[in-house]
Amino acid sequence: MNSVRRRVLAFLGGLILAKPSFGSPASKTPAFATSRSSYTPRHILCFLGKENGLAALQVSARAAIGMFGDIFTVDEEFSRDEPDDRMVRSFNICWDRVDPDAYEEADEDAVAVHGSVLYVLGPSMEPETTIATTAKALMFVQYMLDHGAVAAKGESAGVAHGARRWRELFEQARDAAASGDSLALAKACRLAFARRPIGDDAEGMASVGFHLVGLPDVLVTLDRKGDQSPSTNEEQLKIAALIDDVAEEMTRDGVEAALTKRHVTLSDDTRYEETEYKFNPFGVATIAGPRRSE
Repeated sequence: MNSVRRRVLAFLGGLILAKPSFGSPASKTPAFATSRSSYTPRHILCFLGKENGLAALQVSARAAIGMFGDIFTVDEEFSRDEPDDRMVRSFNICWDRVDPDAYEEADEDAVAVHGSVLYVLGPSMEPETTIATTAKALMFVQYMLDHGAVAAKGESAGVAHGARRWRELFEQARDAAASGDSLALAKACRLAFARRPIGDDAEGMASVGFHLVGLPDVLVTLDRKGDQSPSTNEEQLKIAALIDDVAEEMTRDGVEAALTKRHVTLSDDTRYEETEYKFNPFGVATIAGPRRSE
């Protein structure tokens, strides 16, 4: 048995300890929400490769599927053995802006000179399978980056990280699974595949992608006067921290308990059509943001 397969089996074994539940804090297992829609979330993974590199990407993806991801499938319709001129703009929009080292110049260069594109489709996920499946998606990303992919993006929330950050998140998930720390595993998966904050001062700033770990998204409304300047990057990072705090509480304490404690309202997701991958069937929790000083 080679070292890659041993690591795969160890990681998958750890996921058995991370079965989520509606449970209490004492269970130390991540809670998940009740769906408000018949839609079930799924991962769409995008990988960029080198020139004439589609065949190599497909070989790597099928090897990953054979080892640990038979619930994933290689897309044959939209994958292409040529550059996609939209990718530079797409990655520029999707880079994570919260972690200060989320991507580097080398990652931008890799996107700019890519020569092939592969999409991998994940399965439809029930609430109780989101974290385990998302952990496998994260492992899939790392395997592809180790075997020919030059960049990766999660399409279901529109989020991208550089190669170093993807590895860091994978290692956090791997260590959490190995130690049976399912709350830390859920956090690593959320940071890997959700994006925040997006929006504006008028409509509020929100997360996208919490449905991939079985949670409602969080929308922070802002108290802004018409003559005030736009929110600063520092203020937006504080909003991201508030969103993360609410997500941590929902994961640890249960969605209903966490939102009740904060007096937060939960409503249907009207930001996206129900057929869109970013649509959150668990809803959107709306919370008032910090008041801005005059």
